[in-house]
Amino acid sequence: MLTPLGVRLADDGHHCHFRVWAPSAKRVRLRLLPSASRHEAAEIEMSRDDSGYFSAHVAASFGDRYFYIVDDNKPVPDPVSFYLPEGVHGPTEIIDLEAFQWRDSAWQGLPLRDYIIYELHIGTFTPEGTFDAAIKRLNYLKSELGVSVIEIMPVAAFPGERNWGYDGVSPYAVHASYGGPAGLKRLVNAAHEIGLGVMLDVVYNHLGNEGNYLRMFGPYFTDAHKTPWGEAINYDAAGSEGVREFVIENAVYWIREYHMDGLRLDAVQTIHDDSPRHILADIQSSVQEVARELRRAVCVIAESDENDAKLVRPQSRDGYGLDAMWSDDFHHAVHSVITGEREGYFQDFGDIRQIARALREGYVFQGEYFKFWNVPRGTSAAEVPLPANVICIQNHDQIGNRAKGERLTALASTAQRRAAAALLLLAPHTPLLFMGEEYDEPAPFQFFTSYGDPQIVEAVRKGRREEFKQFGGGDVPDPQDPATFERSRLNWKLATPENDALKWYRALIELRKRFVTSAERACDARIVTNGASEALLMTVPKSDPKHAVLVSFSGPELPEISTVDQRAAWEKVLSAADECCAVAVYTAS
Repeated sequence: MLTPLGVRLADDGHHCHFRVWAPSAKRVRLRLLPSASRHEAAEIEMSRDDSGYFSAHVAASFGDRYFYIVDDNKPVPDPVSFYLPEGVHGPTEIIDLEAFQWRDSAWQGLPLRDYIIYELHIGTFTPEGTFDAAIKRLNYLKSELGVSVIEIMPVAAFPGERNWGYDGVSPYAVHASYGGPAGLKRLVNAAHEIGLGVMLDVVYNHLGNEGNYLRMFGPYFTDAHKTPWGEAINYDAAGSEGVREFVIENAVYWIREYHMDGLRLDAVQTIHDDSPRHILADIQSSVQEVARELRRAVCVIAESDENDAKLVRPQSRDGYGLDAMWSDDFHHAVHSVITGEREGYFQDFGDIRQIARALREGYVFQGEYFKFWNVPRGTSAAEVPLPANVICIQNHDQIGNRAKGERLTALASTAQRRAAAALLLLAPHTPLLFMGEEYDEPAPFQFFTSYGDPQIVEAVRKGRREEFKQFGGGDVPDPQDPATFERSRLNWKLATPENDALKWYRALIELRKRFVTSAERACDARIVTNGASEALLMTVPKSDPKHAVLVSFSGPELPEISTVDQRAAWEKVLSAADECCAVAVYTAS
């Protein structure tokens, strides 16, 4: 186990040990603020070792707050803050990480084959926007809908009160307005008590700008690599050993201290590391070591748009050994077919044969030329098991990174949405839903922020306007306007038992649990004729089909399944049709 960073209570209960990595600093002082037991602030010179770690053993206790003063600069919070009750510019509070009384000792996690992921944003998931409010919806997710894992968008402390979470600047601190560390633990504990897993979205490819004081402490960033956010996090240049420890220990921290069942690593294609051993492999090895120690199943899933099998290839075969990766091609293929959109990266999609290939193989582009990038994209998918592909028809990026944040509810017909959901939930892949999708939430999910720095505010506004020029431009909501955030909240009054969309999703999830979860995870997906037009037929499992999905994306008529597949006696169990689309779900009778 790595030597702990941050602050820990000493065995005597009256002193704390402070430790911070600051190789760039000549001196670091600890400033303890006045408290109930300390009437005046105290400043303590910290001692430095040969590796650039500063430490101090000081009389302090839980509830005390402190800053670090690096080389006579302004006081700043600890890079390893566990709690920032006054925001990212305020002092770090010393908290008792072991005080929470967990009641999930019998919980052993879930294998990837059981994952049906429900992605949610704490701030907009409920009217209150807190962990405790989210707890009230867990029984709905588990029992009324049937998902098995919730994936929480990043909760690391970010500037202001409104943010997606990808601009976090203190990776160890749970955002205060959501309910802080104790609130997150209550949510995880409550989920485990009813058999629901919890994943956390973590960001190791960049940190936000406002409130980011890491450069004062050490070489956390390098200009040897570039990212969409500027300098890359330093995983391979001088001083990278301390940065790697900072990140690896953070991954382990969420599993050990917060009992997370998995991590979703944001946009790993922007994590640059030329070291002999890639940081992603180190993260996975460390996480799985702790998982074995705790006797829990833990999954590490990477988001990437590169279709690179190396992410999930075993480390013994020069891969990183991650459990799964996001596979965007299924989304892009389905979205472009049902909406007709061809702007931006959708220009490379629009053929239903691409949907079939994504279903059969995991992703579409496997080294073929990709017009949007003007280079070949992807590697062979042959060595990637289908469950190692996390697929969706909506997620926070694909909705929120539209100019106006429209969901499929506003972009596709009812039958088109039902067809897309059937392919998603009955495929052998690992499905992901985005909050509200299951009941046809009409509210958009827009990009929102609440920065305090005027320069960053204007830069973000300008950046959003520039980003959408490639998608046809149009009016872009102001991320700083509180109304942008308010428009993005869920309308829970719509999620009633009578809701037709919810009935459809629940029926599909029940079928998935019967016919997909424990079956051979392979499928056949092919194009069949439907008179003068074509339809898509997916049958699962591949060798001995137990269910089938038949879709026409060109109108309300479907061929008789007996004329296009005679491997089983099929019984229709679900269907939907309108002028745009028709879908039928069958089981083998």
